[in-house]
Amino acid sequence: MYLTKEKKAEIFTTYGGSVTNTGSPESQIALFTYRINHLTNHLKAAKKDKSTELALKKLVGKRKRLLDYLQRVDIERYRAIISKLNLRK
Repeated sequence: MYLTKEKKAEIFTTYGGSVTNTGSPESQIALFTYRINHLTNHLKAAKKDKSTELALKKLVGKRKRLLDYLQRVDIERYRAIISKLNLRK
C-alpha cells in the first residue's frame, strides 16, 4: 500500500498540528495532495486506466473546494498551506 499509517500520521502531524487533528482543512488538503501526486505518477505509466483518471479528477475537485473554503474563511491559513505544499491556483 502506498499510504501507510505512519505516513498518514506524519502528514496529519506536519500540516494539521497533531495526529488526531484529521478534520482540519490543512490536513485534508495535504492528504489529498499526496494522493493526487501518487495517482498522477501512476497515470504516467498506465495511460489507459480510466477509473484512476476519474478518481484523480474527483480528488482534484475535492481539494479545490477545500482550498476555496479555506480562502473564504481564513486567508492567512490559505496562504500558509499554499506555500507549504508549493501549490499554485
